[in-house]
Amino acid sequence: MQERGGAELQQIEAFAAVAEHGGFAAAARALGRDASVVSRRIDALEARLGVRLLSRTTRRVALTEVGATYLRRVQTILAELAAADVEAAEAAAAPQGVLRLALPAEFAQRWIAPWLADFLAEYPKLRLELSHSDRFVDLVAEGFDAAVRIGELADSSLVARRLAGFETLLCAAPSYLQRHGHPHHPDGLQRHACLGMPKARFWPDWKLVSGRRRSVQRIPAAIVSDDGEGLLAACIAGAGIMPAPEWLIGRELAQGQLLRVLPQWRVDYDGAVHAVLPPGRLVPAKTRAFVDRLVREFEPQPPWLRAEPKRSRRR
Repeated sequence: MQERGGAELQQIEAFAAVAEHGGFAAAARALGRDASVVSRRIDALEARLGVRLLSRTTRRVALTEVGATYLRRVQTILAELAAADVEAAEAAAAPQGVLRLALPAEFAQRWIAPWLADFLAEYPKLRLELSHSDRFVDLVAEGFDAAVRIGELADSSLVARRLAGFETLLCAAPSYLQRHGHPHHPDGLQRHACLGMPKARFWPDWKLVSGRRRSVQRIPAAIVSDDGEGLLAACIAGAGIMPAPEWLIGRELAQGQLLRVLPQWRVDYDGAVHAVLPPGRLVPAKTRAFVDRLVREFEPQPPWLRAEPKRSRRR
């Protein structure tokens, strides 16, 4: 037990140590003080409170009823102080060691991988272990320090930081629309080549919304694929109309490689991107550094809505 300054706090710590270790001698050893010093501090505490906290005999020391209640309260306070000490020490420490991250593959390729070299240059004592998968890993059981998740957060015990929201839009290449024309209503999609992702929530029915209007279209897809990047490449090449989240197609829309289809309509699936951490109050410096960088990269708006990428902003 690390002893802190301040007479009143030292009195409380002496009392908690005696209660924890069952005697003055053992408490004194834990605190690195003489038993007489511990005894005087508890005497002073009882005198200040005007109540007896410990019942002493020649053979044993026991808590009084008031002492037991007081102990429960001060243990919470001492635990908070200990946590604050660790948190402050972590904040002062340079991020180092192995940082294990679970990242959605396609999202990480676009919006995280490009700045990892700069991140490691900022923290040269860090080493990254990345697992790219679209499944929701168990952070605690699988030993991950943090994850980026897209969509709903089912595990309420995790600590989550929202990074950005996104819409799901219909798009196609200019070459495709020049050949086949623009549909003017969702019903017109039945006459077009469409591209589908079975792993998406909006398959096999495209549920479209425009204000209060709704339309459900079951599309006979020309191409079905579980590879979003591959399907995007086919869409850019002119294979057909594709529904996709903004984070996947935002850059291509901004560059004119893709155009919105039925721009007054969107797929009825709005999602969000979160950084998630294992439960617990204390966040290691290495994890905090990564989350802080994520937040900077997504402020003041997500990167897929910006015309130009952010410049490096090292601290």
